[in-house]
Amino acid sequence: MAKKVLIVDDSPFFRGQLKLSLSKEYNVIEAGLGAEGLDMVKREKPDLALLDVVMPDYSGFEICRILRESESNNLMPIIMITSQDAQEDILVGLEYGADDYVKKPFNERELLSRIRNIFRRIDRNRNANPLTGLNGNIEIQREVESRISKGLGFAVIYADLDNFKAYNDVYGYSNGDRIIVLTADIIKDQVELFGGPDDFVGHVGGDDFIIITTPDRAEPISGSVISEFDEKVLNFYSEEDRKTGVITTKNRRGEVDTFPLMTISLAIVTNARRGIDSPIEVGEIAAEVKKKLKTMPGSNYFMDRRGESPQ
Repeated sequence: MAKKVLIVDDSPFFRGQLKLSLSKEYNVIEAGLGAEGLDMVKREKPDLALLDVVMPDYSGFEICRILRESESNNLMPIIMITSQDAQEDILVGLEYGADDYVKKPFNERELLSRIRNIFRRIDRNRNANPLTGLNGNIEIQREVESRISKGLGFAVIYADLDNFKAYNDVYGYSNGDRIIVLTADIIKDQVELFGGPDDFVGHVGGDDFIIITTPDRAEPISGSVISEFDEKVLNFYSEEDRKTGVITTKNRRGEVDTFPLMTISLAIVTNARRGIDSPIEVGEIAAEVKKKLKTMPGSNYFMDRRGESPQ
């Protein structure tokens, strides 16, 4: 279904120009006055609004301010329409919360590009994990499929935390969230240091993360993630727990259990020595590697090296 774009401008001529350009890709609705535009936002729930700055009743700035103060509309993207030389209008509009601006007379190609970019960014953000801001399962799958379809050599690293649930039980979910953010930051930093420009970091959910890189970079990245995690995670424990190396909690039967401090496991799946045809196959191989990792104490990485002919 085409996205809905609202044009609010008191010039019938300019509204007509905009509608003619945008109707090729979007469902366009229009209002000639600010008050009418506000009413249409309530009734029509547009995906984006184009607001002229100068109008007889409400200015575009006032409409933008009202929309940004409303909880139901404060995330709707807004593009301000300004005259060619109105630099101050642009600055004021951005201060009121506008996402972008278009100058009159507008360039159709530029306008469509700006709107497409806003919608792309929104779609990416909707798919991102709200805690870490990293791309989720949809983007992860697309990234793996893209590398397979292009015949690229790749390594997918599945990272997850050991004894994270026990930590949550003892230290609480807010501290657990801090650990998740810490892990995301460590992974991003080490990928930036040891990875390549096309490497990808995703957050499956909970304490599960994905790194997609090239086969030669997988082990340097994994080793550096382990070093950083093992050092920094200690800061999130009490002095007593750091000294003993364990935490104590009760299980569902009310029995006291002890658990080691958190560690991180990284399962590496690569097509360097075998053909891989789908993200499902990547996941199946990763599950086997994870089983191996869970038998190993401490933080570790393990790469699946099976296969005969290097690619």
